[in-house]
Amino acid sequence: MFSFKEQVEIKEKLIEFAQKSLIEDITKLDLQEEFNLEGWRKCAAWGIMGMPIPQEYGGKELDSLTTIYALEGLGYGCKDNGLLFSIAAHIWACEFPILTFGTQEQKLKYLPSLVKGEIIGGHAVTETEAGSDVYNLKTTATRKGDRYVLNGSKIFVTNGTIANLILVFANLEPALGKRGITGFLVEKDFPGFIVKKKMSKMGLRTAQMAELLLDNCEIPVSNRLGKEGAGMAIFSHSMEWERGFILASAIGSMERLLDQCVQYAKQRQQFQQPIGKFQQISSKLVDMKLRLETARGLLYKFGWLKQMGKSAFMEAAMTKLYISESWVQSCLDALQIHGGYGYLTELELERELRDALGSRVYSGTSEIQRQIIAQFMGL
Repeated sequence: MFSFKEQVEIKEKLIEFAQKSLIEDITKLDLQEEFNLEGWRKCAAWGIMGMPIPQEYGGKELDSLTTIYALEGLGYGCKDNGLLFSIAAHIWACEFPILTFGTQEQKLKYLPSLVKGEIIGGHAVTETEAGSDVYNLKTTATRKGDRYVLNGSKIFVTNGTIANLILVFANLEPALGKRGITGFLVEKDFPGFIVKKKMSKMGLRTAQMAELLLDNCEIPVSNRLGKEGAGMAIFSHSMEWERGFILASAIGSMERLLDQCVQYAKQRQQFQQPIGKFQQISSKLVDMKLRLETARGLLYKFGWLKQMGKSAFMEAAMTKLYISESWVQSCLDALQIHGGYGYLTELELERELRDALGSRVYSGTSEIQRQIIAQFMGL
């Protein structure tokens, strides 16, 4: 377990790394919907993809709270939210399920390469008729000797066009409903695995999203993740970690936006005084500060619970819900504080807002998070 001093040092080092190294033209990449491969390689070389992964598989083996501190720093220093989103999907939706449910053979085969960023990971569960109703998926898997044959399609697959390895969920026994769902580690070169089309998005445009087709896709039995019918448990476990951690970098982004806005409010003059002297402006800045600190508190509580080995399904939902809603509102406030300049592409605030809006949808919509929380409240 790392000391607070060590955690702060790691965060500061990541801020410095991001500000000096992740300096690609994000506006251009966003416009062209291009994946920041150079940034990915730099992050992998620093060890970001392996922060929570044990050292025996090449990771840094950071504890939960230290990982949160690190991701905060990354979000503060890096403005490419699409890259950060891709890294989050890689870690929490691919690496972590393998680490938790994989055989030793699977861990040794995939984790070192995933940690080094040599292969890119993702996971595919969402379908046209199985979004919020995720366990209603129609993709099937049939056992044939030493292989499984998968048929179906997936949408909204983060890293879908660039991933080398995707955790795919399919149903072995449709009559059993969610109890038949099983996870499979599908490599991009497996026969019948087809990237059907790239999906364009409003925000997070540097993250590559795709629709996938599984056309008699053959999977070795050795690539089944966990037992047959264990897919629901794997997905639930993955979602707990993903919902809790996926917006840790957004805390850094919110802090950066606040610092930018405070500085602007001190410098921008209107009616012979800094605009920060006007109550309408200062109130927005205070609200941004309150959102940042309360969101950070929820995130740290989730991280502490996981560090203590405790279940935190409700806390994960609360963290995801509150940070996503707060991030969007703080982006709106930042844009308003900058007035007409905030609406211009060159200030990058409009892109920050577009990126933030997606956080209310992915990993379960805000409505789904509220439903989860209500259930834990006994409602």
